Amino acid sequence: MIKLFSLKQQKKDEESAGGARAGAGGKKASAAQLRIQKENTLIFSLKVRCSLFLLFFFQVGQGYPHDPPKVKCETMVYHPNIDLEGNVCLNILREDWKPVLTINSIIYGLQYLFLEPNPEDPLNKEAAEVLQTNRRLFEQNVQRSLRGGYVGATYFERCLK
Repeated sequence: MIKLFSLKQQKKDEESAGGARAGAGGKKASAAQLRIQKENTLIFSLKVRCSLFLLFFFQVGQGYPHDPPKVKCETMVYHPNIDLEGNVCLNILREDWKPVLTINSIIYGLQYLFLEPNPEDPLNKEAAEVLQTNRRLFEQNVQRSLRGGYVGATYFERCLK
């Protein structure tokens, strides 16, 4: 009888310890729960408006702040560090990301990219080459693209107010 009581007590202890383990990942999640956890991301757009209208798409995953957000420029721009598909070449979105960086850090980085384009690490190689060889032509191409028009064979929608 004592042995039976001790087995019941042991089972009770395991159940109560199992409840504590469930919060720490001891309980198995269903496929639906895992999918919801995987899809649990913060997605938002950043609209930059002054005399220029730019739209950036941010996707902040569950790994944030340990993993950087994904950022795309939804407005097609003529820029050496942003390709025509909207991929952004910003070092803090890749190898230089640190968990102490914030969304504000990314926004400041994007602002800096527009103030000082970096032709040394381009995604749009044609724009980078023009920037390196003929800055005046680069500036003219930027103005043409912002006003809406062709730069080479690529048409850019107007994004100036």
